[in-house]
Amino acid sequence: MTANSLRRAWGIAVLGTAALLAQAPSAGSLSAQAAPSIPHEKYTLPNGLEVILHVDRSVPIVAVENFYKVGSGDEKPGRTGFAHLFEHVMFMGSQNVPVGKFDEWLEAAGASNNGSTNFDRTNYYETGPSNALPLMLWLDADRMGWLLPTMDQSKLDIQRDVVKNERRQSYDNAPYGRAFETILPVMYPSNHPYSWPVIGSMTDLSAAALDDVKGFFRQYYAPNNATITIAGDFNPDSAKAWVAKYFGHIPRGPAVTRPTVPAVRLTKDTMMVMEDRVQLPRAYYTWPGVRAYSEDDAAIDALADILANGKSSRLYRTLVYDKQIAQDVGMGNNSSKLDGMLMLTTTAKPNVHPRELDVEVAKAITEIANNGVTERELTRVKNGMRAGTLDRLASVLGKATQLSAYNYFTGTPDYMAQDLARYERLTTADVQRVARRYLVSQPKIVLTVVPEGKKDLALTSTATTSNGGAR
Repeated sequence: MTANSLRRAWGIAVLGTAALLAQAPSAGSLSAQAAPSIPHEKYTLPNGLEVILHVDRSVPIVAVENFYKVGSGDEKPGRTGFAHLFEHVMFMGSQNVPVGKFDEWLEAAGASNNGSTNFDRTNYYETGPSNALPLMLWLDADRMGWLLPTMDQSKLDIQRDVVKNERRQSYDNAPYGRAFETILPVMYPSNHPYSWPVIGSMTDLSAAALDDVKGFFRQYYAPNNATITIAGDFNPDSAKAWVAKYFGHIPRGPAVTRPTVPAVRLTKDTMMVMEDRVQLPRAYYTWPGVRAYSEDDAAIDALADILANGKSSRLYRTLVYDKQIAQDVGMGNNSSKLDGMLMLTTTAKPNVHPRELDVEVAKAITEIANNGVTERELTRVKNGMRAGTLDRLASVLGKATQLSAYNYFTGTPDYMAQDLARYERLTTADVQRVARRYLVSQPKIVLTVVPEGKKDLALTSTATTSNGGAR
């Protein structure tokens, strides 16, 4: 998934970036064999907590990532938004950490912290001087093991209001903000874990009861459903002792069973229109995709980049530079743990109907399907993927998050060489093949977001018409 830019928000681990780049061959010759490995140690405590250690003494900084294997995909219809809600609640203090002290104590030690949530996971992380490591681990352990005793209605209400306001800012009151959540329930069946947005619905957030929220925590925020990754300048023996001391006595939670779902199949094109407080119409094209790290994932990444991602892409050159009929165009391969989708968006210039853009989108897709892509285009993609991967080595936090992500998605923290190899072995024929398989004549969703009162600007049909064929 890069979601090219949309997907890979993870970093990669190993030595310092400067040391890596000094070792690495030139961009055109880097191979899976030349890719550096990620030195790490992985072990599991008796209570099920996974621990990953990566020592990097290049700077006196350490990062800790708490990776919980729970995201919005683990919620239930009518009880959405809980994972994201807990991203906020976990900073509200625990049995031995009064409200406000989590941030205050870390900042006093020169450290910073934050968290994020997506369909598949929630992570909390701290970065600071090496001598702050015991404090980071103690704080993280206290909220893992002893948050519920202080979880009350007041804390729930405060953070519920914060999340509701975040939803208003990012979805309800943002231009085009409701497009993604409008597409999700059409792409995925109502019982699919990805059929609702990560932030949840306003109705579900309002209805969330304290007992429901506590039950969600007991199920998913336990050591046997988490990974602690420590990266940076630290002594492994000391870190192991602190991890055992602070986390070792937290009891296991119930066994977690992840949902299994069949791959999504659309049977026909679905045309939708949504009025919004916007100035210009925007078209969203969405096709079913693939799971992260599955066979065609890397080739679809390359296809998205070449077709419509970035200023060097075909559609950007055509729509924005040459014909000057679009404000922007972009495409992402949004592949996640259970499934994925490809999304192409383009915004029309003033006085341009989206039909003009649609014709060019269809032409570009057909051209790649019929005639393929050039070696130069594919080399650009490979160089970009490689550069982005190595760039994320710059921080110990990037290394910690990448180790955790590789561990969860592939079962192997040191997956960097294999990851890079997926792109190195791509051929132009691979890109042409996935264009034919996933885009040409394949059923899709087309949503046009138009200014209020201007439904005449919506696409009612598309030049990229599907024949209803199966993948």
